[in-house]
Amino acid sequence: MGVQQKVQQEVKGKVQEKVRERLYEVERVIAQGPFQDTWESLCTYEIPKWYQDAKFGIFIHWGVYAVPAFGSEWYPRNMYLKGTPEYEYHLKTYGPHDQFGYKDFIPMFQAEHFRADEWLDLFEQSGARFIMPVAEHHDGFQMYESELSKWNAKNMGPKRDIIKELKEEAGKRDITFTVSDHRAEHCWFFNGGREFASDINDPAFEDFYWKQQDGGDLDGSVTHDIYSVAPGKEHMDDWLARMCELVDNYRPQIVWFDWWIQNVAFKPYLKKFAAFYYNRAAEWGIEVAINYKYDAYAYGSAVFDLERGQLDAIRPQLWQTDTAIAKNSWCYTHGNDFKSPVDLVGDLVDIVSKNGCLLLNVGPKADGTFTEEDRNVLLEIGNWLKKNGEGIYGTTFWQIFGEGPTKVAGGYFTDVDRAPFTPEDIRFTYKAGVLYAFVMKFPEDGQVTIKACGIPKVCCVSTSTFDVKGVAVLGYDAAVSFTRDDAGMHVKVEEKIETPYPVCLKIQID
Repeated sequence: MGVQQKVQQEVKGKVQEKVRERLYEVERVIAQGPFQDTWESLCTYEIPKWYQDAKFGIFIHWGVYAVPAFGSEWYPRNMYLKGTPEYEYHLKTYGPHDQFGYKDFIPMFQAEHFRADEWLDLFEQSGARFIMPVAEHHDGFQMYESELSKWNAKNMGPKRDIIKELKEEAGKRDITFTVSDHRAEHCWFFNGGREFASDINDPAFEDFYWKQQDGGDLDGSVTHDIYSVAPGKEHMDDWLARMCELVDNYRPQIVWFDWWIQNVAFKPYLKKFAAFYYNRAAEWGIEVAINYKYDAYAYGSAVFDLERGQLDAIRPQLWQTDTAIAKNSWCYTHGNDFKSPVDLVGDLVDIVSKNGCLLLNVGPKADGTFTEEDRNVLLEIGNWLKKNGEGIYGTTFWQIFGEGPTKVAGGYFTDVDRAPFTPEDIRFTYKAGVLYAFVMKFPEDGQVTIKACGIPKVCCVSTSTFDVKGVAVLGYDAAVSFTRDDAGMHVKVEEKIETPYPVCLKIQID
């Protein structure tokens, strides 16, 4: 055994011992309760009040993948898949994969202009009530200091604990700190590099790439086969240890998981993590949540999340949409296709009306700066929330989410499948005797009819068996008159309002 190989074995042994220590601590914390690692116990969990009130958070995809800034945050996988644009781009730009692999981007990831205080200033101006940086993506590079891997931002690249810096700055403001973790897929994320000469096959870097197993599809697509492809025990133990290290060291108030945790092999580990996390939160006196996709967690044990999609009806239990400002990527890439702030505000209103939260992603450049397009979207949303936040923050859903002809498609990956709203499209939120009616496209003549607020001809069970004490327009000093009949409540705003954004009518009801 060579000297280098001997050193690697010693380091691996020390890491394995740290993993065992973490897993022992997991069992100790679970044994002390109050939560046990069973669905029966975990389904007694209650969603935090702060989370139900927050409504709007900022997701941050930032990591080594921002250096090539090509394709998407899946560049590290696709660069090893022959026939993909990323593979061809990598060969042309950086050379053969056995001479320049993904790990070689790490020294180029300097984050030289990253200022956590400037980021939090921007997020505060956007109106976000919580932030969620990616702690570790599928590539396996941790954005925080870790004793379980040397491949982290404190030890390499920026040589800064990015997660710690963001947490400290969030703590100086009324912004809740949360994190996401995407490591579940790491065990197969680079496996395309097994098929040809690449650094994936070099034992010197096994502690970063691991022994890549089957999973995903080598044509560049991804597998949702959660039965025949299962990660091994070593990966699962390491995953749980990393998650619990992250919780203990940074105390995030949400831990968000990406899609592959619904793999059947994860089920016992998911329950152990939840019991550990919820017990730690009880010990620390904080309210926390777990985000999951598909059916990874049992209903009632965590908070459901849809990637780039929405629901088409009210969900009684809080849920969340995670989507991005860019249509084509979660991370910064050259030539991102950006959504408009008007569309995103429309999404926010529709989501909140159905008892959801919007988690909106922004992708910084490798140097730690944001594009002007990203900044503009965040500031525009913030300006709208300054006028209309009363109808968003701290509200709940009403008896119906809304009315009008425009239907929002339900399900995953429907965020660009949108028909424009019309003046007949209304979305509702509610708070302590106040009904907020968002007119999704305000009419030029200032006349709005809200069918759900009419007076029925006969006594019956109806959403409109209430008295209206007054109507005002949030954010505008405008005179408002109204009448009610069986066709609805007819509102007339005397002053002309010209805006492409939703306009909120504050309706005092009794």
